[in-house]
Amino acid sequence: MTIDNRIQVVLIDDDPHLRQALSQTLDLAGLKILPLAEAKGLAGQLERDWPGVVVSDIRMPGMDGLELLTELHAQDPELPVLLITGHGDVPLAVQAMRAGAYDFLEKPFASDALLDSVRRALDLRRLVLDNRSLRLALSDRNELSARLVGQSAPMLRLREQIGALAATKADVLILGETGAGKEVVARALHDLSSRRNGPFVAINAGALAESVVESELFGHEPGAFTGAQKRRIGKFEFANGGTLFLDEIESMSLDVQVKLLRLLQERVVERLGGNQLIPLDIRIIAATKEDLRQSADQGRFRADLYYRLNVAPLRIPPLRERGEDALMLFQHFADEASARHGLPPHELQPGHRALLLRHTWPGNVRELQNAAERFALGLELALDNNMPDGGVGSTIEVVSGGLSEQVENFEKSLIAAELARSHSSVRSLAEALGIPRKTLHDKLRKHGLNFADAGASSPTDELD
Repeated sequence: MTIDNRIQVVLIDDDPHLRQALSQTLDLAGLKILPLAEAKGLAGQLERDWPGVVVSDIRMPGMDGLELLTELHAQDPELPVLLITGHGDVPLAVQAMRAGAYDFLEKPFASDALLDSVRRALDLRRLVLDNRSLRLALSDRNELSARLVGQSAPMLRLREQIGALAATKADVLILGETGAGKEVVARALHDLSSRRNGPFVAINAGALAESVVESELFGHEPGAFTGAQKRRIGKFEFANGGTLFLDEIESMSLDVQVKLLRLLQERVVERLGGNQLIPLDIRIIAATKEDLRQSADQGRFRADLYYRLNVAPLRIPPLRERGEDALMLFQHFADEASARHGLPPHELQPGHRALLLRHTWPGNVRELQNAAERFALGLELALDNNMPDGGVGSTIEVVSGGLSEQVENFEKSLIAAELARSHSSVRSLAEALGIPRKTLHDKLRKHGLNFADAGASSPTDELD
């Protein structure tokens, strides 16, 4: 028989009176418990990812608490086990702590002490299982999902589109914000295609000076212009037989766009200063962070080139649309950075997770990767929350410390961030936070926050 995952606490004590009293304490606190008179056979009833904690007396007939601890931790070393000791058993309790017990309580103990220890253990268990789930998702991936990490619906759809397009010869237009991973998508298209053994040439059109862009892309013959002393093979020709990735295509001049349109239509390139048309077997993958249709309407981008490129568009969803992918990506990059720097991996705390999910990620995956690198190095996780005018809440930080300290810190940051949104009334602020106005008043006073500190005018209503 397997113990139901809805059970939060397994309580083991051979004393029926104490077992009943402790069961009542835990039950009144709203916890789902399973009281047992003996420890034998418990480990076989618990799945490895069972989400609860075990509370056990140490001295019992048959299997004692220390033997139970050893057996449970052989199955799951991260399962919290709380041990109850009698008077004079402190040396035994110390031995238990060294063996991996989460906590021990010496009889007689207050009900609050038991509840506090159990609740902290349950918080830890949830965190361990969340991080375990993240790592499992990261390890169970195919080649494409290993590059494009995430299980959100937009990412699943993007991977399906890449898989479908990779096998074709179609040119592709990748649409995505800064830092969204456009080159990663382009490389995936190349590596999953029949051109994988050919060259992959990446060039950022926005980084090329106007004076050299044509030579870089199309190449030149000796004497084509001042300083052209020998033949140069351009990027398009160099990518022959493979794929050319052209990023920030919106920054290309209209003159260069004309030549690119001809290349796309005729699959030939002519070097500057030359007369020979060189046939190309090449796939073009272009990328932009702008709306090219709007740019075409404004005369900044050729409409005919836009329509030629827009045959097979791929949109990369920004990180803010990807839900909990941010957590998976962050753990992935943090683990990579820890391994690279030879450091032990850091676990995400509850406050970290809430902060990562709340952040809007204007820099997308690139910003997240940088944050994960700092986190792996042991630095504070501090993210710009994009609040106007640098007001209260413009930066939210999660610092190290116990769970209660992190929760307090995050609660203060959350309230401060809402204050910075210039709420003109206590009612609107309370509604935005989803709490009663009286509770809001208590929390503002507790954290030393007020409307004036946020640069807002005095509230138009008063607290009840």
